[in-house]
Amino acid sequence: MQSTASRALARLVVLGVMLMAVVARAEQELPVYPGAVHTRIGKDLIISGEYYRLAYFTTDDSMEKVADYFVKHWRSQGYPTVVEGDMVQEAVVSALFTREGLQRGVVLRKHLGKTVGFSALRDLWVRAPRKKDGGLVKLEGTLFSQDITTRDDPGGSQHRSSLVNAPLVSVRDQVTQELTRQGFAMVRQTGATLGGEERFTLEHARKGEQVVTTLSRVDAETTAVLQMWVGSDRPDAMPNDEAVRQSRQDWEREQKAKKEAAAQGATP
Repeated sequence: MQSTASRALARLVVLGVMLMAVVARAEQELPVYPGAVHTRIGKDLIISGEYYRLAYFTTDDSMEKVADYFVKHWRSQGYPTVVEGDMVQEAVVSALFTREGLQRGVVLRKHLGKTVGFSALRDLWVRAPRKKDGGLVKLEGTLFSQDITTRDDPGGSQHRSSLVNAPLVSVRDQVTQELTRQGFAMVRQTGATLGGEERFTLEHARKGEQVVTTLSRVDAETTAVLQMWVGSDRPDAMPNDEAVRQSRQDWEREQKAKKEAAAQGATP
């Protein structure tokens, strides 16, 4: 009996230590430059399956002074620290927090006479569980793809940026066919030429979800794709099937009016 109680107590102690470790990891903070206001970018981000926290700040101090602060601060605590960049237009300072399994880093750039810094906290040990991609399609001929997931809004959202080795129209057709196969319906499609570049924006929806896809022509055989999936019927993550239905009806009326105008123009 005593042996069983001892084992139970040992398990409780181990569980307590594990919970304390989890709490400690949750409280890890972003790198902070003294005297600068830091603005968080989202809350918890998942980039290519890894957990990140990001923020940005601006300061009148020189890039070299900012970089030097972080180098001295982290090295004085015994953390391996790496510095890259020319210290004129850009610089990167990063440190490995080996006991915590974290990487902290700061990316610095010059902008309008100020130093702009992006602070990052990256978890090196824990990877996000794989999730179903929803309406984020995988395209044939993809040369590069990166996913970002945000979890700070009610519906959540996922973003995928891709570079595809295929013409713009071909990629548009691929996206439309795959989303239709997944049960999404076209809500709206628009096309434009911005800065000499052709671009399409596709809006698809199904109950409780929507996908916005932006396609840009890089060259005759390459297309850039940016997709955003929202776990809601509206971009503000507030459920509203009626908003999607109304938007789709407006688009259908728009298309019908264009066809009628084209038909009238062709009538002798």
